[in-house]
Amino acid sequence: MSRTEVLDREVGRALSALSAAAKRGLGDPALAELVVIRASQLNHCAFCLDVHLGIAREHGVSERQLDLLAAWEEAEGVYDERERAALALTEAVTVLTEGCVPDDVYATAAKQFDDGQLAHLIGLVVAINNWNRVMVSRRIPPGGYRP
Repeated sequence: MSRTEVLDREVGRALSALSAAAKRGLGDPALAELVVIRASQLNHCAFCLDVHLGIAREHGVSERQLDLLAAWEEAEGVYDERERAALALTEAVTVLTEGCVPDDVYATAAKQFDDGQLAHLIGLVVAINNWNRVMVSRRIPPGGYRP
């Protein structure tokens, strides 16, 4: 099943274009996959986890990083400062428990990414949250993904 079969083709293409543009602009495919996997964990999207865990491995993300991603904050030495800033921002944008992204989380990310990269990182988090919500809402199971 392709992602566009779950949605109207035009909407699917738009979401795919947003995802691709955000990943390109971030410029770090391994980090991009860590971000989308973490958001997908938070959103309980098995389909997206299945897809992006495979892509992460293709981009050289270590099994240790994948294994500990759900507990990244406690995994000292497994993620560098840039990855930790991206993951914190991912969680803040995905969950929005405080009704906004906390200033300290945003400031930490802004120290690690230039303005363009930060915009693309936020765009990537927004894009995967969209996909997660579509796949979970439509009850699309893992497996069967064909690019």
